[in-house]
Amino acid sequence: MLTDVKLDEILFLDIETVPQYPEYNQMPEEFKKLWDRKAKTLAKPDETPEAIYERAGIYAEFGKIICISAGIIVTSNGSYSFRVKSYYGDSEVDLLKGFAEMVNGFSAKKPNLNLCAHNGKEFDFPYIARRMLVNGIKIPDILNVAGKKPWEVKFLDTMELWKFGDFKHYTSLNLLSYIFGIPSPKDDIDGSEVAKCYYELNDLNRIVIYCEKDVLTVAQLFLRYNGFPTIPPENVSRSEV
Repeated sequence: MLTDVKLDEILFLDIETVPQYPEYNQMPEEFKKLWDRKAKTLAKPDETPEAIYERAGIYAEFGKIICISAGIIVTSNGSYSFRVKSYYGDSEVDLLKGFAEMVNGFSAKKPNLNLCAHNGKEFDFPYIARRMLVNGIKIPDILNVAGKKPWEVKFLDTMELWKFGDFKHYTSLNLLSYIFGIPSPKDDIDGSEVAKCYYELNDLNRIVIYCEKDVLTVAQLFLRYNGFPTIPPENVSRSEV
């Protein structure tokens, strides 16, 4: 599918986000008014802004990142392995700084580096860049696409690749993993349960594991798209990227 992209020049990503405040009533009044206005464009006629506040984490203006998992495929003697590292915590500033430092260092080593995520062009990549701006962090050049020509943007998107030009078509990572025979990353929690797991259960480690499963699935899907074998579980390790 992509003959001009080398596997070792792809950084696979996934992020997990939550609303900035645990509950609607904990938002500052001015921020609440802004959410109410946003919610009018999202809610059904019988839904209130409070009722749909759990969706706030989807939007970079009202949400925050609690985990970014990044992984690379390593080829050795004809077999593939996967190394993944996560940046996570209650401090969004700290995890974004750590991630930015890693990406800048990796880009210096790999000038042709690409970022790959599922629905990354619509969600992960712009969300990270926006939250970096909000937190006063310099956006790594690979994410800072303003003014770049389309062929200069180093983004790969496994959902876009599956569309084959059909821009109205959305396919979830879970569905694609099933039809390609890849173990589902949703065997414990899914995206709709992340906020509850974070704020109510206080189980960030569970979210990190889920995020890492997602990013591995993106890598496995990319391999299948290109006719390569998938990575066996014993070849997956958590390490420095």
